[in-house]
Amino acid sequence: MSSLQRHFLRRVVQGVGRERKSRWGLITERKMANVVNDGGDSTEEIVNGAVGGGGGVEDVYGEDFATEEQFLTPWAVSIASGYNLMRDPRHNKGTAFTEKERDAHYLRGLLPPAIFTQELQEKRLMHNLRQFEVPLQRYMAMMDLQERNERLFYKLLIDNVEELLPVVYTPTVGEACQKYGSIFRRPQGLYISLKEKGKILEVLKNWPERNIQVIVVTDGERILGLGDLGCQGMGIPVGKLSLYTALGGIRPSACLPITIDVGTNNEKLLNDEFYIGLKQRRATGQEYAELLEEFMTAVKQNYGEKVLVQFEDFANHNAFDLLEKYTRSHLVFNDDIQGTASVVLAGLIAALKLVGGTLADHKFLFLGAGEAGTGIAELIALEISKQTKAPVEETRKKIWLVDSKGLIVSSRKESLQHFKKPWAHDHEPVKNLLDAVKAIKPTVLIGSSGAGRTFTKEVVEAMASFNEKPLILALSNPTSQSECTAEEAYTWSQGRAIFASGSPFDPVEYNGTLMVPGQANNAYIFPGFGLGLIMSGAIRVHDDLLLAACKFHPNTIILI
Repeated sequence: MSSLQRHFLRRVVQGVGRERKSRWGLITERKMANVVNDGGDSTEEIVNGAVGGGGGVEDVYGEDFATEEQFLTPWAVSIASGYNLMRDPRHNKGTAFTEKERDAHYLRGLLPPAIFTQELQEKRLMHNLRQFEVPLQRYMAMMDLQERNERLFYKLLIDNVEELLPVVYTPTVGEACQKYGSIFRRPQGLYISLKEKGKILEVLKNWPERNIQVIVVTDGERILGLGDLGCQGMGIPVGKLSLYTALGGIRPSACLPITIDVGTNNEKLLNDEFYIGLKQRRATGQEYAELLEEFMTAVKQNYGEKVLVQFEDFANHNAFDLLEKYTRSHLVFNDDIQGTASVVLAGLIAALKLVGGTLADHKFLFLGAGEAGTGIAELIALEISKQTKAPVEETRKKIWLVDSKGLIVSSRKESLQHFKKPWAHDHEPVKNLLDAVKAIKPTVLIGSSGAGRTFTKEVVEAMASFNEKPLILALSNPTSQSECTAEEAYTWSQGRAIFASGSPFDPVEYNGTLMVPGQANNAYIFPGFGLGLIMSGAIRVHDDLLLAACKFHPNTIILI
């Protein structure tokens, strides 16, 4: 491991070492003091470092120091009083403003006389949220709070992460994206469309914050397992970045959600009068590539080399191409390919304590050969290669993938997309998952297909017939697209399955035993991974960094 990789891992450990553990992962013990304190506009340090510009946290090179004043844009300073202060979500505290603050900021008469602590505000809001029976209503209430009182939003999320993470993230965010146009209230983040071609740098400069550390960007073509939602995919970057703050401790002002709007091929949206994006077919080929090239160049020019760009929910062909193209020139990370792979590998390492053996002793079968499936498969193969010293070409043979046309075998190689070809092994053609399970006899079955209820009773029973403790991971999001439910996995395996899903399932009682399903969601890893990149001063993401993060997580939380 290189000195930079050791420094990266040490920074991750320092950043999360004081965190407490829960089913949802790492929750800040410090309660994000810079976000939720009762003081004025303090810019307290994150973790132990001085907060800086560009890379954001004073890094190993001692660069990027900025004063407190440099974090405030001129307009933010000028409006931070009176009625306008209460309309500024970053500084508004509502009824939590003290007597002294009400005098100092010209708030007398603009608020009711009672002064509430932030804890009492939280109690009231959680009571109100629990009155909503429909998850989308809770989502809208949380987004409304974020737009009014950012400090209180993050206090609620940090203190109630197990209850609220499914609201602001999967599975509810999927429904929110589907209905984004009809529930739209005010813009969150930047929208860059084909109309802005040639002017993207100017658009980036319209964003009021200059010290951006993390950008989450999508083009909306493959939102979760829901397909092309176009411009309405903005809910994903917004949700991801809220977790960068709540779970990773990165200040909200350093986070920027972006949607690249190149059109949509979703007929329903094209005919929807409330659709907020370009009403045209998706741009492809050179037009698409040129827009993304301009965007990536402008990001580096405006925010520097150390800004992390996280690609989110791009279609398979674009996701792999963008990651391959920019991984050598930018600090880029694809959560669907690399984040999901990292958290699943961490979960598998943890699960070995229950099933025994090493990774090399197991055989893996995937349903789904897209970004998540091939990304997970490659990271597993890399880890086995490191453990056994065997070439990765050899360790890939322990891993089999099934796509829409059946088992990926060498006789199909010429017709396969380039990212599937490494997984084409010698075997007779197999047309469906059940036959593939019977032929390969895997010890681990992983679903990343986006196709709900594809792990049928026959498939699970087959897994249980030749495994004492079959590992079954139904990773597709949202819950409606999960390959099977926790109850189905436990019931059909007679309670012997070790089960994890992408979105949460409730505990299941089977034969008098309470079975608690695991969750292999990338929310366990990307906030801390991003924080580690920022704090270490990294300028590129390498596989060794992903593997280092995987090996740290089983010592922190058990995912499965």
